[in-house]
Amino acid sequence: MKPSALSPEELSRYSRHLVLPHVGMAGQQRLKQSSVLVVGAGGLGSPAALYLAAAGVGRVGIVDDDVVDATNLQRQVLHGTAAVGTAKTESAAARLRDLNPHVEVVPIEDRLTSANALDVLSGWDLVVDGSDNFPTRYLVNDACVLSGIPYVYGAIFRFDGQVSVFAAAGGPCYRCLFRDPPPPGLVPSCDQAGVLGALPGVIGSLQALEAIKLLLGAGDTLVGRLVLFDALTAEFRELSLQRDPTCPVCGDHPSVTGLIDYDHFCGTSAPTVTDDLEVSVEALAAALRAGETPQVVDVREPLEWQICRIEPSVLIPLGALEARASELDSRRPIVVVCHTGVRSLRAAVALRAAGFPQVRSLAGGVDAWATRIDPTMPRY
Repeated sequence: MKPSALSPEELSRYSRHLVLPHVGMAGQQRLKQSSVLVVGAGGLGSPAALYLAAAGVGRVGIVDDDVVDATNLQRQVLHGTAAVGTAKTESAAARLRDLNPHVEVVPIEDRLTSANALDVLSGWDLVVDGSDNFPTRYLVNDACVLSGIPYVYGAIFRFDGQVSVFAAAGGPCYRCLFRDPPPPGLVPSCDQAGVLGALPGVIGSLQALEAIKLLLGAGDTLVGRLVLFDALTAEFRELSLQRDPTCPVCGDHPSVTGLIDYDHFCGTSAPTVTDDLEVSVEALAAALRAGETPQVVDVREPLEWQICRIEPSVLIPLGALEARASELDSRRPIVVVCHTGVRSLRAAVALRAAGFPQVRSLAGGVDAWATRIDPTMPRY
């Protein structure tokens, strides 16, 4: 392929790259000819996309189906206050084009699924995985292995982060490290557990660094290595990884030869909601005003409880619910509450199975209560 000529403006913009021994003119032209797809325009995707565009990667794609929310701004530095309520891909594209007009930005406002992943990944040199959930991580891994595209993995949880390169030639994939997902509910989401705002900046920047090294063919990449970062101690550790010849995806005799239902695989499919399994915030508010006394059980974590709560309610975190179910009266109506109604729905299903026939989940959780019943309640 004929090298892409750099314009005078690009020569000035990338001057600090051009004097680097591992980059130079040839390397900068290689970056200009390259393409990277960033999955997720959130905490990890933000710094990764910014540094890829700033570095002069010729084509940067952003796939995300979410909109910017005020709670994102603590860590998702691609977006600003004025972008709240707009599509993340729209906000990201505007920021990246402003940062570097020489880069082609490709916004893909869609959710990555088993039905579209192979098509979405087609034509990209490299993928950066900035997803925040296990179904998407397994989907990205399998799609990249099947497509023959290496990808840079990153994950964050509270104060800890991980980075590696998977699906590269001869190297391991995500399933070589984590063959099976954790049990549903064992690892809280970012919404539930929180994350230190600067942490995704560290991990996402490392992802961009690894992507640039891969595109340049420079240095020692994280193929076969998993970097662990502890933000509280500022310590890095490294684990050596090897491709597993028995891996169901990248092994010698793979059993996974196509994309599957990853929500089902990870056990995150939403429970079947029957008409009597949920109660609206309006119905609960009316019952409390009428003097009815359902048992309101909040299954969030204690730190969430401190932010806001519905009175009267009792705090029993979801992880302790099975052990503390004896504290509840199976003869009385029970309303289970969480942040948005996801955890409470799982709790209601579990309590029904445990012999509590009058339990229901509060649809929309305390967030719906704050928007539709009590606007003075803090939201998070």
